[in-house]
Amino acid sequence: MTSPDQPIDLLIVGGGINGCGIARDAAGRGLSVTLVEQDDLASHTSSASTKLIHGGLRYLEYREFRLVREALAERERLLAIAPHIIWPLRFVLPHGGDMRPAWLLRLGLLIYDNLGGRRQLPASKALRFDGTGLGAGLKPAIKRGFAYSDCWVEDSRLVALNAVDAAEHGASIRTRTRFLGAQRTGSVWEADIIDSSSGARETIRARRLVNAAGPWVGDVIAGTRRNTPAKVRLVKGSHIVVPRLYEGDHAYLLQNDDRRVVFTIPYEQEFTLIGTTDVAWTGDASGVAIDPEETRYLCACVTSWLARPVTPADVVWSFAGVRSLYDDGAEDASAVTRDYVLERDGEGDVAPLLSIFGGKITTYRRLAEHALEKLGIGGTSWTAAAPLPGGDMQGGFEPWLTQFQARHAWLPAKLARRLACAYGTRAERVLGGATCLRDLGEDLGGGLTEAELAYLVAHEFARSPQDVLWRRSKLGLHAPRAAADLLARRREMA
Repeated sequence: MTSPDQPIDLLIVGGGINGCGIARDAAGRGLSVTLVEQDDLASHTSSASTKLIHGGLRYLEYREFRLVREALAERERLLAIAPHIIWPLRFVLPHGGDMRPAWLLRLGLLIYDNLGGRRQLPASKALRFDGTGLGAGLKPAIKRGFAYSDCWVEDSRLVALNAVDAAEHGASIRTRTRFLGAQRTGSVWEADIIDSSSGARETIRARRLVNAAGPWVGDVIAGTRRNTPAKVRLVKGSHIVVPRLYEGDHAYLLQNDDRRVVFTIPYEQEFTLIGTTDVAWTGDASGVAIDPEETRYLCACVTSWLARPVTPADVVWSFAGVRSLYDDGAEDASAVTRDYVLERDGEGDVAPLLSIFGGKITTYRRLAEHALEKLGIGGTSWTAAAPLPGGDMQGGFEPWLTQFQARHAWLPAKLARRLACAYGTRAERVLGGATCLRDLGEDLGGGLTEAELAYLVAHEFARSPQDVLWRRSKLGLHAPRAAADLLARRREMA
C-alpha cells in the first residue's frame, strides 16, 4: 500500500476501455494505480460501439495489415478469457453487381482467415442463397455471397469487468471524478481532481500520468500545460436499434452506394442493431446524438438489401459516440486509421505523460501492454491468459450454463441465461444463498431483481439508473419506462 504522503505509481484519466485495460494490467503487476472518470465507466465512446470483437475486414482495403493481424490475434485471446460476454458470430456478406469483384472479396476473406492465427472460429466460404438459413432476410433477387466469422461483445460490460479486476488487484477506481489539471513538480505530477457529487477537491501525486480521455484527450493535454499538439480527429458513429428484421443468429455486412459498410446484428433477442456511420465531429462529445440524416442513411442501406423495409419510424433506440482517432491526414472520415498511437511527453523516467490516440475495443489489451512498455514499466505480461471476472469456465460457456441451470432449477431459463451471459461464474455471487425466485427480491423491471441491483452497486461501481439499465446491462430495452424512476428512488441509488 502507498502511504498518503507517497506518490502513486500511475494516475489514469479516463474510464473507457483503454483506461480500464491499462489500470487492470498495471495493478496486476503490483503498481499503485488510481483511475479517475468524470462520468460512469464506459459512459461515452466505449458503450457506443458496434459491439464487435473483430479484425476489421474493411481495414484490409486500406492496407492496415498490422492492425488487422493484431486485432485477429486478440479476438482469439479475448474469446478465451471472457466467454460469457464475448460470443462467436457468423457474418454474411451478400454480393451485388455494383460491389467489389467477387474474386477480390474471396481473396480478402482468405487473407482474413489466415492473417491472425484463427483457431476457434469457422473459416469463410462462398454461399448460394435460397431465402433460408444464412440468406434469411435478404431480398429474393440476391443469390450469392460469402460468410466469415468474428465475435460480438457486451462492450460496456467489458469495460466494467476490466475495472472490477483492476480494483481487485488494488487499483482505486473513482467514477464521477473530474480531472481539472496537473503540473510537474520535481519528479512527480500533482493532479487536481474534483468529486462531482460532493464538490470536494483533492490533489493526487503520481509518478506517471496516462491520458486515456478519448474525445477529451486534447483537453487533458491542455490541462497539463504542455505544448504538444493534440493530433486528434473526432469522428461520430451512430447506431439504431429496430425490432428483429429476420430469423437466425447471423449478422449481415452490407455495402452502401458510397462503398461504406453497415452491419445488421441480432441484438438482445428481440431486436436488430444497425450501424455505423462515420461523420466528422467538432462539437462537445458529451451530448452527442444521432441526427435524422444518419438515421435515414442507415435505414436506406438496410432497405436496399433486406426483404423487410426499415424506416425511421421503426427505431426503438439509438445511440452515438465520438471516436478520438489519430489524425493521419485522410480526407474521408471512414479512411482515418483505427490504429492506436501512443505519445509520450517527458525525458527519462521523470514524470512522463502518455497520451492515447485512436484504438479499437478489440485491441485494448495489447494497447495496455504497449502503454506500460512506453512508460518504462517492467514486470511480466499477464493479461493474455488471465480470465476476466466471471470468465473462469472450465469446458466453455454452454457446459457451464447447463450446470448452472441444474444447480438453480428454480430460475426461469431466460433469467438464468441472462445472468450467466452477464456475470459468468460470478452469477453465483449475484444469487447469493437464494433458493427460490422470491429470495432475489422484487422485480424492478425487465427481470432486474433487488439482489442483482445490490450486486451492481456493491461490486461494479453502478451509481445511477442509467448505469444499471444501459451500461451494466441493456435492460432499458426490456423494462417499462417507469423502471428508471423506480430505480432512482431505491436506497442503493442514493
